[in-house]
Amino acid sequence: MPSSYTGRFAPSPTGPLHAGSLVAALASWLDARAHQGRWLVRIEDVDTPRCVPGGDQLILQQLMNCGLTPDESPVWQSQRTPLYQAALDDLTARGLAYPCACTRSQIQAELERQGHAHNRNGELIYPGTCRNGLRGQPARAWRFLTQVIPTTAHPEPVEGRTESTVHWDDLHLGPQSQDVEKAVGDFVLQRADGLFAYQLAVVVDDAAQGISHIVRGQDLADNTARQILLQRALGLTSPQYLHTPLVLGENGEKLSKQNGAQALDTRDPLHALNAAAPVLGLRVHATSLSDWLVQATAQWAKLRTPHGAGL
Repeated sequence: MPSSYTGRFAPSPTGPLHAGSLVAALASWLDARAHQGRWLVRIEDVDTPRCVPGGDQLILQQLMNCGLTPDESPVWQSQRTPLYQAALDDLTARGLAYPCACTRSQIQAELERQGHAHNRNGELIYPGTCRNGLRGQPARAWRFLTQVIPTTAHPEPVEGRTESTVHWDDLHLGPQSQDVEKAVGDFVLQRADGLFAYQLAVVVDDAAQGISHIVRGQDLADNTARQILLQRALGLTSPQYLHTPLVLGENGEKLSKQNGAQALDTRDPLHALNAAAPVLGLRVHATSLSDWLVQATAQWAKLRTPHGAGL
């Protein structure tokens, strides 16, 4: 009986893969292979101003060099705008999304006025300024209503509306919960520049591609509650989540393009994979790429059993 497992790796083409992003790619590939499932690649280029010309092809080549070949042709988010617009239209029609006129400086000023300014990893917790209308100001963005409250436009609770607190079980981190309204506020679905936000795009794409399991870096775990709220609002099934350990730089922070992570050299794929393996709890000894991937898949399958050692 074929596996119902479908996983994916979804890099942003803002530069080549580095050591940290290879760990995430490898983990998602191994999990799919260990479950005899499908593994897909999606190029998340919805934030077009940050994308590097040719970055997508470079990433695909790096993956191929390491033997991480998707089971279907990759898709590009920049070609899927109508899907995101349809989802936003649906949420808007049901009172679950609304236009917002606020600039970042206005949000900061309102938080300070309320006496609880809080910079959350560079994000500002939206105080709900435009929940009750734009007050004659032009709309800049569209936001998701994290919790239904009585408004002039929607005095009654919206049918099927969930509470803003989300609970889920991460396959590595264990039980998780977050009150999205308090931790994030009403988050952006479409930005002021007209581009669709990551949260909406990833939820729509995961559903459209039938993604059953999401294996990604632990730095993305904080997005999970927002995505589950959107999935519930759109009537979609939530995938299972597994967030892998991060590769840290010399300063102890997550290795990333922003803090100078070096481009991954995949001309020697065994060297690159051997560097990634310990982060995932793997110890592989092989002299060929094919043998390395076979051994790593077998080890990963044991780690993922109920009695396995875990990551």
